[in-house]
Formats: sequence, structure tokens, C-alpha cells
Amino acid sequence: MNRLPAVDALRGFALLGILTVNSAQIMNPYVSEGIRQPGAPLADQAAVWLVTALASFKFYLLFSFLFGYSFTLQQASAERDGENATARFLRRSLGLVLLGLAHAVVLYSGDILLTYGLLGLVLLCVRRIRPTTAVKAAVWIYGAYAVVLTGLGGLAATVDDEEPAPHRQIEQLTAAYRGSPGTVVQENLDRLPDALLGVLLMAPGVLGAFLLGLAAGKRRLLAPGGADRSRLLRVTALGLAVGVPGAVLFASAAEGPLDDRWHFLGIGVGMLTAPALSAAYASLVLLLLHSSWGDRVQRLFVPAGRLALTNYLGQSLIMMFVATAYGLSLYGRVGAAAVLVLAGAVYALQLALSTAWIRRFRHGPAEWLLRAITLAGRPGRAPRSRAPEPDPALPT
Repeated sequence: MNRLPAVDALRGFALLGILTVNSAQIMNPYVSEGIRQPGAPLADQAAVWLVTALASFKFYLLFSFLFGYSFTLQQASAERDGENATARFLRRSLGLVLLGLAHAVVLYSGDILLTYGLLGLVLLCVRRIRPTTAVKAAVWIYGAYAVVLTGLGGLAATVDDEEPAPHRQIEQLTAAYRGSPGTVVQENLDRLPDALLGVLLMAPGVLGAFLLGLAAGKRRLLAPGGADRSRLLRVTALGLAVGVPGAVLFASAAEGPLDDRWHFLGIGVGMLTAPALSAAYASLVLLLLHSSWGDRVQRLFVPAGRLALTNYLGQSLIMMFVATAYGLSLYGRVGAAAVLVLAGAVYALQLALSTAWIRRFRHGPAEWLLRAITLAGRPGRAPRSRAPEPDPALPT
């Protein structure tokens, strides 16, 4: 089974969105706590607003979709190899849980691997579901969740209340991350229950995207010839028409100019419309792949997508080194606009390093480790007569 360039390219592109969201939270306590930073310069306010509008909620849904799609590839690969597909996927899920826990405790508490390792088990239970049924289930699960959030947010907007205090004092959070490696780990451990709660809060969105990816994988929509240009254009147009207004309202409620009482309504509308913008992003990338720019787009994004797990963990490692007592202790000291520029530089570096790595090695370091857990042994070279097995999609 050959690798699918479209899957790898979408992963590579999605890494940029993941990095912009995570780096803002890793570097800024106000973004991490979900409150507005008083007295922030206009450039920093604009940077946070743009990240919130264009990236928040959108890219973890895209990665979740790709996870569901890759599940179908992994099941087919295991059956082709004569392996127990269920046992192999359970070991992969265990590997994701272990990596996710390590990532959340040592590096960034806003981890997605743990969520995928746990919720991915649902895919095993519904692996024989028909594509049409999977799509309907995804719409109901995610739609009901987003509508409930929007409704609750609308009720909250009618209540004129004082601005709620953050659940952790900014000063304590800053002191912990600037203190020592030990205080960084302790703070992450203290925040671990919130991370586990986040698994539950994200579950409907992740499961909905899983099911859509599962349906797309069964229909091989990302295989060559799977999606025609006219369909991609329609999805792009509809996604932008629905997603952009929702993203603007979401960012305006979270970061201004709307006041804080609109915050929860903005979250609900943002989540309700996020899949539309995610679909538009994916369709735009696929359109580029099918254009005269296709080869260049593949060369740019595919290597990073093949090393998605390594790059995801590497992003956290680099940003935590810059932010915390692991390295430079710049937590809360760098404006959001500068953080956005730094994220762009880190992403460009990862694109270059991924291209160089793939020329020499078949797997990235983290991919090799996860594959060893999945196969319950040292990964060996595939026979020349058989193409390598596709790696799993990630998150973050």
C-alpha cells in the first residue's frame, strides 16, 4: 500500500496551525488562561485575534479527521500482513497514551495525543460502520454539542456579571514556569486533571472528526482521483462562507471588541462553524496539489507530514525551552506578535529539517518509537516488493 501524498501534505500543513495555537499558549499566561491581557500593544492584540480567528479549533479537527482516515489504512495494512488488526491498534493507542502523558507532564499540558489514544478506541467499536451512517453520526454528535454550547453561551450573554477570575493566578503560573525544571513539571502535574477534563470536553468534536475521516477513508477520498476539482471548489466556497463569519464572531468575543459577556457565545459559534473553515483549508490544499503547483506543494509539506509526530513533539520542546526554566525563561515576556513570528521561523526550520531527514531515514525518531510499540518489536525494513505502511495521523 503506497503512502498517500494528500494525507501527508495535509498533516504537514496542519502542523503550522497547531504550532501557532500551541506556541501562543505556551508563551503567554493570559492566552493559556483564556483571558484578555490588559494593556497589550495593538500589534499583540491583533496577533492573538488572528490566531483565535484563523487557527483555534480548526486544526485539531483537521488532524482528527486525518486520524480517522489513517485508521482505515492501518486496518487494511494489518489485514494484508496477516496481523491482528485490533491488537495492533490497541498497542498503538497505548503508545499514544504513554507519549501523551509524558508530553503533558514534561512539556506542554495542552496535549492531544492522550485524547487520541483514548478516544481512538471508539474507532475500533465502529470500524464496520457504513460511510453514510458515519457521516450522519458525526453531524449529530458534533452538531448537538456545538448547538448546546451556543445556546448556553447565548444565555450567558444575557447576564450582566463581573469578569470571572482565572482559575489560576497569572503570577503563580508565571513563577512556576520561570522557576526551575522542577516547578515546571509540578505545574504541569497540577494542571493534568484539567488536561483530562479537556479530553471529555473535546470528545464530541474529536469523535465527529474521527467519524468523518473514517467515512472518507472507506471511500478513499484522499486517494488519487478521489475528489474532483468541482467538489473541492464547492467545499471551499461553502466553508469560507460559513466559517469566516463564525471565526470573526468567535475572535471578537474572545479578544474584543465585544465585551466579556459574549465570550461563551463566541466559543459556541466558533465551535459550530470551525468544521466549515477546517474543510475549506483542507480543500484549498488539495486544490493546490491538483494544480500546476502540485509538485512544489508536495515537496514543501509532505516530508513534514511524514514526521508529524516528531514535529509535533519538537514544537513543544522548542517553545518550552524558549518559554520556561528549561532554557530561556521568557514566559510572559515576549509579545504575541513576536511569538507568531517565532512560530513561523520554527515551522520553516521544521520543513527544512524534515526534507533533509526523509532523504536519509524512513521514519522520524518519534514515529519509530510509536511503530515499535505498535508492532511489539523493533521495526524492520519493508521488503522491496512492498511499499512502506502509512504512518498514523496525529494530533496535536
